[in-house]
Amino acid sequence: MSAQQRDLTRLDLTALRTNQALIIILLVLGFVLNSVWPVGVVCLVMALGSLAGVPGFRPVYRYILRPLHIARPDLVYDNPEPHRFAQGFGAAVLAVAVLALLIGSAALGWALVWLVIALAAVNLFLGFCAGCFMYYWLNRLGVPGFSKAPPPNTRPGMRPPHEQEI
Repeated sequence: MSAQQRDLTRLDLTALRTNQALIIILLVLGFVLNSVWPVGVVCLVMALGSLAGVPGFRPVYRYILRPLHIARPDLVYDNPEPHRFAQGFGAAVLAVAVLALLIGSAALGWALVWLVIALAAVNLFLGFCAGCFMYYWLNRLGVPGFSKAPPPNTRPGMRPPHEQEI
């Protein structure tokens, strides 16, 4: 293990991508069905995952997709804190969306839902995490609680290189 890797944690990108895919699928389902319930479920799962420090939908990956050999681990050295922050921020946005939908402000509620869908899709398909980007900029600005810098050879918000690339 290199000196650069010592301060990082091995994260499974497949668990993160599974989380993003399920967020997208369930939020689109909520929109199509015009139902606040899938949005509330995603919000709760993301909030609980953020508090636990893991992708909220990790059990789906760990107990269904991996045992069925549908998905396999894709490990990288990374900081878990920016991902936790991004997931928590997404949960907060969805909490506002749920509240807006419940009080009858459908335009605002669904706009916020689609914002989360779009950002999850950018992360899933392009490897750019807007929440991680925000975290690293808050670190750069010296905001207390944002103590981690991007991994070596990584632009803020982008997926870090695989182990053999470090």
